[in-house]
Amino acid sequence: MLITTTDHIPGFRIISTVGLVRGSAIRTRHVFADISEWFRNLVGAELHHYTKMMGETREQALDRMRDHARQLGANAIIGLTLNTSNIAGGAAEMLAIGTAVKVEAES
Repeated sequence: MLITTTDHIPGFRIISTVGLVRGSAIRTRHVFADISEWFRNLVGAELHHYTKMMGETREQALDRMRDHARQLGANAIIGLTLNTSNIAGGAAEMLAIGTAVKVEAES
């Protein structure tokens, strides 16, 4: 499935707009990882556990958005945006939103 942050895909034309699609994933922090990340934060190092966790969360949200688009019969998503928010203490949501479309290659 083609996915882009723009409103068009070079080399393709939009046949129809299917609708808004979204995918969401929520993750919580791990208490033992929090302790080690807290120490790393003191010296200004990258917080590897959080980087990995947010990357996995982003991929899960994108996968769910793709699944939603496929269920609607789309073969591409345009206008992708990714948003994050805190849900509760120690929990974060990653939300992927886009417009599902049907496209075909330009002649």
